[in-house]
Amino acid sequence: MPPSRPTIADVAQRAGVSIATVSRVLNGTAPVDTETAERVRSAIAALNYVPHAAARTLASRRTDTIGLLLPEISGAFFQPMLRGVEAGVSEAGFDLLIHTTQSRPENAPRRPLGEHNTDGLLVFTESLDAKELTRLYTIGFPVVLLHQAPPNSLNIPVVTIENQSGAQKIVEHLIEVHNCHRIVFLQGPEGHEDSTWREKGYRLALKAHGLTFDPSLVARGAFNRDEARATMEQMLLDGVEFDAVFAGDDDAAVGVYLALRQAGRRIPEDVAVAGFDDQVFASTLTPALTTVRAPTEQVGRDAVHLLARLLKGEQAEPRLVLPTELVIRESCGCRG
Repeated sequence: MPPSRPTIADVAQRAGVSIATVSRVLNGTAPVDTETAERVRSAIAALNYVPHAAARTLASRRTDTIGLLLPEISGAFFQPMLRGVEAGVSEAGFDLLIHTTQSRPENAPRRPLGEHNTDGLLVFTESLDAKELTRLYTIGFPVVLLHQAPPNSLNIPVVTIENQSGAQKIVEHLIEVHNCHRIVFLQGPEGHEDSTWREKGYRLALKAHGLTFDPSLVARGAFNRDEARATMEQMLLDGVEFDAVFAGDDDAAVGVYLALRQAGRRIPEDVAVAGFDDQVFASTLTPALTTVRAPTEQVGRDAVHLLARLLKGEQAEPRLVLPTELVIRESCGCRG
């Protein structure tokens, strides 16, 4: 049989102190005089005692772990954001737990990440309902939101990007430079705030140039290649006339490319196409995709930094909005 692992009681007996005193020395939860603390440390060294991680967590109520809740990890969008979160967590000296909510089995715990196993949470849009966010806020548990506003005006910090102005600029480019007047907009998932703000930018650009909003030109793309492709195929079958497509995001733009090519429509000669995010593949498409560059990786890093400030008891900015940038390539009709 292997030798039994020394316990905190063994340390206390060897040092001639109580178990509570050993715990105070280990966790720094209360002052212990120098001589007594030294006896405890000597006993720990002599016995080669290693505190049990779970027990230390219970005693200190700290896990040194940050949780990240996502609805799913799919498409190219999440890769740079996860890089940013990973870098921020490493810089802050924490471990990282990730949980996706859309694939949660029915018998899975309702709160897989929270105050019982993390020190704070990063919550991506559509991955935690308002009731649970309110509960966490009420108990004072640190949370930072990504790409969504807090419910009921709760004072929960948010990190997001400038969606509206980015969308407005790219639609205005299609109108002003390429004389496009029938511009399709593919919405993101229902209720997705990024999509809502991008549609506002789309509508503002139309209004600023005297173009009437046509609801037949707005359809669901869901920030997804397959759904965007199916939507475009249906619009083409329905005979909807358009000279440009603002795909909502780059993943949806790929679906637009596929649908237009299948229908024999040339990009950009017949239809100009634009995306949003400037994902890694955008410049490698043929033709290269005109899009809006979003600092997706920086969103992840900055969200961790805000959460780390909350964990230190410091104030964090209530809303951090990172700028976006227009990236002109060939798919709109410009020369590379």
